[in-house]
Amino acid sequence: MASYSAEKDAYLKRLRRVEGQIRGLQRMIEEDKYCIDILTQVSAATKALQAFSLELLDEHLAGCVVDAARAGGKEAEVKVREASNAIARLVKS
Repeated sequence: MASYSAEKDAYLKRLRRVEGQIRGLQRMIEEDKYCIDILTQVSAATKALQAFSLELLDEHLAGCVVDAARAGGKEAEVKVREASNAIARLVKS
């Protein structure tokens, strides 16, 4: 079971909200809205995805990584490396 399972409904709700923001951006382009207004909405959607990513990462660290660390061995090393790589990707984005 995924570590985020308890929050699955809340996560899906947040992603649907972001999806709505993206559809709004598409509408803005279709309606030839002002560039700065579009960029403001892009920034809001980006921040929403970043906040979602950080919460999901926190769930992963608190669940999957901690469980693997308790078990020890190769699995712990793999989970820590995965988390580190995920953090690196988030920082670069």
